[in-house]
Amino acid sequence: MFLGREQELRSLGELLEKPTSSLVACRGRRRIGKSTLFKEFARRENLHFIMIEGLGPRKGQTDADQLRNFGERLMAQTKGRSQRLPATWMEAFQKLGERLPKQERTLVLLDEISWMGRYNPDFPGFLKNGWDDYLKPHDNLILAVCGSVSAWIRENLLDSATFGGRFSRDIVLRELPLNLCARFWGERRSDLQTRDLLDVLSVTGGVPRYLEEINPSLSASENVRRMCFTPDGPLFKDFSALFSEVFGDNAKVKGDILRTLTGKSLTLCEISDALGVERGGSLSDNLDELAEAGFIAKDSVLNPKTWKKSRTARYRLCDNYARFYLKYIEPNLDEIKDGKFEFEQIPELKNWQTIMGLAFENLVLNHVLDFKESLHLGGAQIRAAAPFLKSGKDGVQIDLLIQTDEAMYIVEVKRRRTIDAGIIDDVKKKLRAIRKPRGVSIRKGVIYEGELSPAVRRSGYFDALVDIDRLLRD
Repeated sequence: MFLGREQELRSLGELLEKPTSSLVACRGRRRIGKSTLFKEFARRENLHFIMIEGLGPRKGQTDADQLRNFGERLMAQTKGRSQRLPATWMEAFQKLGERLPKQERTLVLLDEISWMGRYNPDFPGFLKNGWDDYLKPHDNLILAVCGSVSAWIRENLLDSATFGGRFSRDIVLRELPLNLCARFWGERRSDLQTRDLLDVLSVTGGVPRYLEEINPSLSASENVRRMCFTPDGPLFKDFSALFSEVFGDNAKVKGDILRTLTGKSLTLCEISDALGVERGGSLSDNLDELAEAGFIAKDSVLNPKTWKKSRTARYRLCDNYARFYLKYIEPNLDEIKDGKFEFEQIPELKNWQTIMGLAFENLVLNHVLDFKESLHLGGAQIRAAAPFLKSGKDGVQIDLLIQTDEAMYIVEVKRRRTIDAGIIDDVKKKLRAIRKPRGVSIRKGVIYEGELSPAVRRSGYFDALVDIDRLLRD
């Protein structure tokens, strides 16, 4: 099932109108659908398609192994006299250029490019020279380089002076919009309660590969049980593989960072104290890499008093699957392997409602743009959108603070069976605790799942009341 990505497909389609070749980068979390995007693009446009994926990291692997894999995959997908495998990367790219069709429009995908160049520090230079000398002259070619280690692509390719001006596109794939996520239930989504849809989405997020594992004929509890709490469940096994493949030797350090963020968002200093490590370069680098890989978000808003960028950012575990794994699966690994972890219904799991409340907030925060119309933001340019926390005597916590040039939107994000009029008093109290600069309007909104009290509607206090059900059924 292929859903969404229409903007990315249109952007790639524009490259076919060029009279010259194009170099494209694509970044995003593992399982987010990067290679699937290019396969679909090649299918729709009837392009000659070649895909070469780097070998996943393993102990004892060398640059020669990656080169051999490149050569073997190239020979399997193209025609040519020579059966000798390339001895160098320049030779590898030369062979690729020689085997491209002369007239046919072609898409070449070099997938998991960071794995390909993992063992050779000169690989980016060879790729640049290979592009200039052997690939760029093919006017009918789009060369795409993809990877889950987004930081590697940015540092070695996009931000490198070596590649200055060569990339025609830099595509960053995010989670699918919420209304598209619900379509993985097919026609059965109209028969399901919103709560059931959200229970599953709170585990999978908007990651296409995980959504593909949903069995629409099963209940939310059975889907979660089958995917997460059985020894052969795809989400039971994926976390370790995901981290080892993406981060290699640094997987443990990054996993420890995520564990500190399972309960709440933290500043750099708070993470440093929790881990007992220095606040300097190594920790900051790891946080940046986790953010680029899509596992954490670096949340920052404009200071409501000065309307300038806040100096203190908070890090949030934004990947719903990673949060669920660390909270529920990892502590029960042995029991699950032995088939002894049992429950009747999802709500029986310890602290489920609290965790699902956090997961619901994550879903909303990860899809803020999905709510732009229903929050009546119109064409306003969003300058910041993140949770806001002010500590101290007059402390305040706002689930979602959206700031434009002319307005500040206070948005409550609630998942409760009943949302009563007390929410109005809560927001009034929060507004008294923060200040705003002159010329900035205040707007209030609620994004919710549950039963909203009629008193809230009658009050007219909120500018927008957004039922998540309407977005999921759109």
